[in-house]
Amino acid sequence: MRFDIAKRGNGMTYEIRNIVGVANKLKEYGKEIYWENIGDPVQKGEKIPEWMKDVLKSILDQDCSYAYSPTKGMDETREFLAERVNRRKGVKIDKENIIFFNGLGDAIARSYSAIRLDARVIMPEPTYSTHFLAEVLHASFPPNTYKMNPCNNWHPDMQELEQKVKHQRAIVGILVINPDNPTGFVYPKETLKRIVKIAKENDMFLIFDEIYTNMIYNGKKSVPLSDIIGDIPGMSMKGISKECPWPGARCGWIEFYNSEKDDVFARYVNTILTQKMSEVCSTTLPQMAIPMLLTHPEYEKYLDERVRHYEKLSNIAYDILRDVPYIAVNRPNGAFYMTVVFKEGVLNNRQTLPIEQPGVRDYIEKILDDKVESDKRFVYYLLGSTGICVVPLTSFFTSLPGFRMTLLEKDASKFEHIVKILAEKIVEYVESTSPAVQPMLA
Repeated sequence: MRFDIAKRGNGMTYEIRNIVGVANKLKEYGKEIYWENIGDPVQKGEKIPEWMKDVLKSILDQDCSYAYSPTKGMDETREFLAERVNRRKGVKIDKENIIFFNGLGDAIARSYSAIRLDARVIMPEPTYSTHFLAEVLHASFPPNTYKMNPCNNWHPDMQELEQKVKHQRAIVGILVINPDNPTGFVYPKETLKRIVKIAKENDMFLIFDEIYTNMIYNGKKSVPLSDIIGDIPGMSMKGISKECPWPGARCGWIEFYNSEKDDVFARYVNTILTQKMSEVCSTTLPQMAIPMLLTHPEYEKYLDERVRHYEKLSNIAYDILRDVPYIAVNRPNGAFYMTVVFKEGVLNNRQTLPIEQPGVRDYIEKILDDKVESDKRFVYYLLGSTGICVVPLTSFFTSLPGFRMTLLEKDASKFEHIVKILAEKIVEYVESTSPAVQPMLA
């Protein structure tokens, strides 16, 4: 073509999905795959209860469920969600402050694309791939980040955040994922209030991804943005893909707070809405289901049972992995993910794991070269050797080598067996070139 038409960032990969293609190729060789990469409860065996199916069947009998919804979303559902916010002792909204999207991924993409090219949102490091890909593709430059510290239970580096937003005026917004993906960290209330204070002092807005907000365990508690935002502009991203769970519905929404108090933020919200108008609307049936699902007498019990299961698996994994010498782990307290970090200096490009099938070994080694990130090299050897499919941590835009796994396996005994294999393979991999490796990170 006469000139390059692709934005910068087109060479990046979405490793959470990219590794699926590799794993499917291994299945052709007869390799059994243990999917620990994608946060899809249904794929991992979650059985949708009959009462939930009955709700959806009843909606299918209504002709309006086959029609377009209003561009912002179904009025009754937005009124329901606004009332849930207003019952708390925080900011007040009405249905006009809520816009529905085709999944949270759609909401994320449109939110960043509506920002000026020279304006940036600072995000946690590591961060969920959809956020950093959308922000980077919007600006065509690497993202601005504040580090989450694995040596401090993944607590964010607040001093770094404060200094960066103070001295880099291009940063106009702060992203918080709470509970966090990929780490499972749950933000304490005081930390959230400090982030709000930083935003207020620097005339910024907040983006809170709160899709896992009702999945908190191990005795931790958190508060939603609506409770603490005060009078500064911000937005909370929510959805039903994880909580119900119904990822195939592609149904998420954004709650906008205090847009009427800031003309600049109000224009930004209107830009997002204008983009949405070009698409007409989001999926109707899932929106109609939300009030019926969330108020069903079986719902709270169903959600609590699931959360307790994630809590159980989080402790199984932590108790096994915390004694492995070459890694650092923290007990996750929210969402259904756990992140493992390799200690500094333990990985190199000569380490391997035995792969019995020649075809699988040749395929894996063909993918890998000296330029591949050290944690990705481990992840692919792990996949070829054991069939365990996890995601390299560096794919969440961080220099920390490690991997993310899920807590979605329905069979706790099977999960424990998988984690024990994982622990053994970590040691075997690290010691494959030298049995006397000494990690530099205490």
